[in-house]
Amino acid sequence: MRRGIAATAMVASLALAATACGGSDDDSGKASGPVTITWWDTSNATNEAPTYKALVKDFEKSNPDIKVKYVNVPFDQAQNKFDTAAGASGAPDVLRAEVGWTPAFAKKSYLLPLDGTEALSEKGKFQESLVKQAQFEGKTYGVPLVTDTLALVYNKALFEKAGITEAPTTWEQLKADAAKVKAKTGSDGYWQSTSGYYSQPFLFGEGTDTVDASGKKITIASAEAKKGYTTWKGLFSGKGLHKADATADAYAHIQDAFVNGKVASIIQGPWEITNFYKGSAFKDKSNLGIATVPAGSAGKAGAPTGGHNLSVYAGSDKAHQTASLTFVKWMTSAKTQEQIALKNSTLPTRSDAYTAKVTADPGIAGYQKVLAAAQPRPELPEYSSLWTPMDQELPKIATGKEDLDKGLANLETAFAKLVPDFTK
Repeated sequence: MRRGIAATAMVASLALAATACGGSDDDSGKASGPVTITWWDTSNATNEAPTYKALVKDFEKSNPDIKVKYVNVPFDQAQNKFDTAAGASGAPDVLRAEVGWTPAFAKKSYLLPLDGTEALSEKGKFQESLVKQAQFEGKTYGVPLVTDTLALVYNKALFEKAGITEAPTTWEQLKADAAKVKAKTGSDGYWQSTSGYYSQPFLFGEGTDTVDASGKKITIASAEAKKGYTTWKGLFSGKGLHKADATADAYAHIQDAFVNGKVASIIQGPWEITNFYKGSAFKDKSNLGIATVPAGSAGKAGAPTGGHNLSVYAGSDKAHQTASLTFVKWMTSAKTQEQIALKNSTLPTRSDAYTAKVTADPGIAGYQKVLAAAQPRPELPEYSSLWTPMDQELPKIATGKEDLDKGLANLETAFAKLVPDFTK
């Protein structure tokens, strides 16, 4: 969902992927010697990458005929880098792809279909909706590695001090609770993001979405969407509600305030679990509350499903593809997913990886419980790209620089350029 890349990035992309293009193989796909595959890992370089680096070494010990060139590529650059490299037939053999990228790259024939391969031999072990998210036109192009969704995370101690015994289940309750927290503790009760991804629960809560993929219709300016965004806008002003932050550092500001007890609740994903625990408010991990996002007027709560798949580059030769499939299967196995969860506090994609050790982490256990409200993304290659114009338009609406109707109309126009075959 990020755009823009310098010419030097293209050169770097091709250089990083150079090892994916060599190698000799016979008709069985077996190389005459050790095969070196290149893996672009897009995880956080500080909090998550060390775990993946260690796992690569473990894999190589178990598979001496396969070497893995590990490359950590910044998440916000990886989509464009892979797109550029794959278009030039020089992409890495394996990519850790955000779930929204998978159908987009599959549409361009950059990814290898994995149905019937070693990588998907345990397909039934994975959450069905997550496998569905990795599909495009009936074929599967990724194996789910980690998953995530958004939840209402809250400071139990601040809620208790304010006399709140349970997490709010509607946005109106959240608004009332925020006022109680402010009155009793002095801390703000809730601080909301202005970004597009974080606004999805307000659409789902009204039974709608940015687009109706099956009906090929843009719905961002529909009556239901307007109702959801009216509720969303109303949570930027009022007692205990922090004003909208449209600065480039807004994400960091919200996160810092929450982990240090300056705000009692926010909407956030499990990728921040390890950072929650680093804050002064959550030295005691049990103080972290995790609940399903509040429901809208339709009475249903819904949050977007995120996460990452491991995909194999269709342009690699047979020997590299064979080695890559072995690597993907190993990396997405129950044992490996358990190790990833224990080290990185991320959510596994298969039920047999939620072991007693994994669910002993209150963060993981809490997010596992809210996964039932996660809505899988539609099979639409352009879906995740819709958040780009939203990230430009919604901050204007939140800060009062633009009228809601005008902002939604602008988004409708922007969407029409991204999905030109959709009706308004």
